[in-house]
Amino acid sequence: MGKGFDEYASAYDAWFLDNRNVLYSEVNLVASVLGGAGRTLSVGCGSGLFEKILRDERGIDIRDGIEPSEAMADIARKRGLNVTVATAEEADFGNGKYDTILFNGTPSYISGLADVIKKAYRALTPGGRIILIDVPKESSYGLMYNLAKALGTWDHPLLEGVFPPNPYPIEFVNVANWRTTAEKVDMLREAGFTDLTFAQTLTRHPLLSDTAEEQPCEGFDKGDYVAITAVKPA
Repeated sequence: MGKGFDEYASAYDAWFLDNRNVLYSEVNLVASVLGGAGRTLSVGCGSGLFEKILRDERGIDIRDGIEPSEAMADIARKRGLNVTVATAEEADFGNGKYDTILFNGTPSYISGLADVIKKAYRALTPGGRIILIDVPKESSYGLMYNLAKALGTWDHPLLEGVFPPNPYPIEFVNVANWRTTAEKVDMLREAGFTDLTFAQTLTRHPLLSDTAEEQPCEGFDKGDYVAITAVKPA
């Protein structure tokens, strides 16, 4: 996984910066669920783009990250993060070290997600929170991405007129494994988390999602980017 993102690190940032309304719709969602986050670990922090925006524009200071791609980690370090290069499966999260563990856009790139969620549970302080944010498999984006993945390209008659003008790079689509909201809820509950809450954004069709910046709303019934927050009992 890390090597694939090493090769396309610059493309990752470029895609978000070229799709500014999508980027800020997602930033708005992440910021909305990070109130009172305390000491936070960002698992799969990528280039640190979100963390830099959150720090500079929203006053949310995340300094610790885990990222399997050396190239991504180098960029994130330049943006002020302390980054450990490792996969989520391999990384040591510590025990009782963090108030919040954030997985922003990364659950679909973690093959052993259930075990990683259990590890996050151990790493959180009592009353701490895990936040899983991702494209649900059942969403419009999830269905579109899985079709593109099955076809191995965006350039196919079945996708003509369906995907946005500047789609997510197929290289990233090909290595992802999107899960349903229900699957992630089951994993969280099995790990011992309680008090699950949901927030969502990107409620327009993918063709139109970059036409306007959105503010998040509660639930998971219409958004293509969904945040699940769960609590480790005190």
